[in-house]
Amino acid sequence: MMPRVVIAAPHGRSGKTTVTLALCAAFVARGLAVQPFKKGPDYIDPSWLTAAAQRPARNLDAFMLSADAIRRTLARAADLAIIEGNHGLFDSLDEDGRGSTAALARLVRAPILLVVDAARMGRSVGALVAGYQHFESDTNVAGVILNNVAQPRHAAKLRNAIEQHCAIPVLGILPRDDALTIADRHLGLIPRGEYAAQVREPLAALCRAAQEHLELDAILEIARSASPLTPHPPPPSPGVEVHSRRGGRGRRGWGVRIGVMHDAAFTFYYPENLEALQDAGAELVFIDALRDSALPAVDALYVGGGFPEVFAEQLEANVSLRADIRGAIENDLPVYAECGGLMYLARSLRWRERRWEMVGALPCDVEIMDKPQGHGYVQATVCAPNPFFAEGLVLRGHEYHHSRVVKLDLPLAYRLSRGHGINGGDGIVYRNVLAAYTHLHALGAPQWATAFAPATQKS
Repeated sequence: MMPRVVIAAPHGRSGKTTVTLALCAAFVARGLAVQPFKKGPDYIDPSWLTAAAQRPARNLDAFMLSADAIRRTLARAADLAIIEGNHGLFDSLDEDGRGSTAALARLVRAPILLVVDAARMGRSVGALVAGYQHFESDTNVAGVILNNVAQPRHAAKLRNAIEQHCAIPVLGILPRDDALTIADRHLGLIPRGEYAAQVREPLAALCRAAQEHLELDAILEIARSASPLTPHPPPPSPGVEVHSRRGGRGRRGWGVRIGVMHDAAFTFYYPENLEALQDAGAELVFIDALRDSALPAVDALYVGGGFPEVFAEQLEANVSLRADIRGAIENDLPVYAECGGLMYLARSLRWRERRWEMVGALPCDVEIMDKPQGHGYVQATVCAPNPFFAEGLVLRGHEYHHSRVVKLDLPLAYRLSRGHGINGGDGIVYRNVLAAYTHLHALGAPQWATAFAPATQKS
């Protein structure tokens, strides 16, 4: 099992993503093959981790994935695994902490680097770090990285408190610097795909900060100290390469062609989902909803999540593609859509006193609200006929949306025992379309790809 380390923090917005990106970029600059991971359901941070490490980031989530699936996901060929935690180190949905970053670190036997936002803090940092060291047994907090440090005198006071009272090293001190931040929006950071040409500038600054302020050799030695794990069969692929809007890549002879909307508006895809479709015999044909004027010859369409509201004017302006998709759906093209994809397939999208025409295939409209309309994990039971899933199947996924569906007069395919979806249910079914707010991960819902790709052969 490769060297590995978990980047965690006492609470959100401490600088975990900043440090993880900086480490990925710095170790890649040294010539190491770095495999990045993100704990929990997330598309946005992994988009940046992918850019920093120059290989697809993977998600490790104990709600959607089994412990064995997590270990198998971790078993990838690389010189170093860097795992970014989420929330606070011990935060969890469960009272016993089973879903926390600390629990994940114990599962994969990885040492933890604790990132502490040290703004307006002095000697008390020692008490904080000591508490995180001893709150749960077998939690290996191996070092500390201090973020948001004002000046050398402040840094010295913090370092002395930790090294005297906690007996672990301070492995880096990042100064307050606006150049080390990436702009955010209501769901977190702005996705890397929206930065386009500017993506290199923040990553270059983070790389320089790591080289100047972090003790990279010591961090690498801590990662190499990770305890051995029981070997697991390696995954079948190093990852999908999204490099072309007009073609696809895969591993074996194609049975069907599945179009995948992949552009600045639609970026939310787990790499395992695309790989699972390829394993099921599908060729992936990447489509740009903003620029491609026609729907290519495909046997099915996959529209993932993203921010269609940010690009609504451009999506509306692409009248010919919207008409092609609407016509293909009326001719029973199998379509699977999640969240932003659902919004795109609706009649219209309304946000901030503006209204835009969308594809118009689904008999509903969508409104963007100021506050989240669904946020967190989802447990759904398939309760009605649909193109892809058997009735009675239980699916685990997640949702995070500020939009809501209105003027819908169709039964829903999912009954939710957890989550909000569409007024407590989810899954709009229209002809051969299944569109839901719920995001699924292929390793947690293996029926998805094996149902989706064969469904295209029946169409």
